[in-house]
Amino acid sequence: MQMANTVKKQDSTVEQQSTSLLVHVGHRIVVAIDGPAGAGKGTLATRLAEELGLAFLDTGALYRVVATLMIDSNGNPERAEDIDFCIKAALKYITPELLSRPELRREDVAAMASKVAAVPEVRAALLDFQRHFAKNPPEGYKGVVLDGRDIGTVVCPDADIKIFVTADAETRAKRRYEEVMARNGKADYEAILADMKERDLRDSTRAVAPTKPAEDAIIVDTSSWGIEETFKNTLQKIRDNMATKSKEKAA
Repeated sequence: MQMANTVKKQDSTVEQQSTSLLVHVGHRIVVAIDGPAGAGKGTLATRLAEELGLAFLDTGALYRVVATLMIDSNGNPERAEDIDFCIKAALKYITPELLSRPELRREDVAAMASKVAAVPEVRAALLDFQRHFAKNPPEGYKGVVLDGRDIGTVVCPDADIKIFVTADAETRAKRRYEEVMARNGKADYEAILADMKERDLRDSTRAVAPTKPAEDAIIVDTSSWGIEETFKNTLQKIRDNMATKSKEKAA
C-alpha cells in the first residue's frame, strides 16, 4: 500500500510539473522540434506531446505523402508538371490516418521525400497546412508539437519552445539499420549510412529552409542516450528553459 501511494504521488508530481510548463504562456503553446533523419525527434516529439497534453504533427510525413505519390506515378521531382500533380493530390487527400500509414516509412519514400522537400513549390504548398495546424490545434488540446526539419526556423519561428535533436551519422544509421532489420529482416548498414550522409548534405545545403538549429533552440544530442534518457533529459531542459523565460517575463 505504501509503495502504491508513493507511485501515485510521483505520478501526480510529474503531471503537476508538466502542467506548470504551460502556466506562463497566455496562448496555445507551440513546440517546434527539428533535426536530421534518425536522430530520434519523432519518438521524442510523440512522448512530449503525450506528456504535455498537446496535439502532434509529423510534418515529415507530409513530404512523404508527396514522395509516395511521386514514386507511384513514376514522376520526376525535377519536372514541374509532376510536382504540381503530386502537390495537388497530397493536399486533397491528407488526413491523420494517411499520415500514419506504414508505407510512408519505406526507405525509397524517405529518399524521395528529401528530394521533393528541396523543391520550393512543395515547401510553399505545405507551409500553410503546417501553420494552420499550429494556430488551430484539434479541439481539446492546449497546443501543438510539430516535428520536422525547419519548424523552428521557418514554419513557426515564434514557437514557445524550440528543440533541435541531433546525433552523429553512424549512430543514426545504426538505429535506422536496426529499425529496417526488425521490419524486413534485411538491411545494408553501409548503404543506409551513405544514404543518410547524402540526405544530410542535401537537407542542410538546400537553398530553401535548410536543416539547422534556430538561434534560440535547445540542442539535444542523442548519440549516447536511449529513448527514456532522451525524454527525461529533454523534459528537464524544457523546464529550465521555461523557468528562465518566466523569470525574464516577470523582471
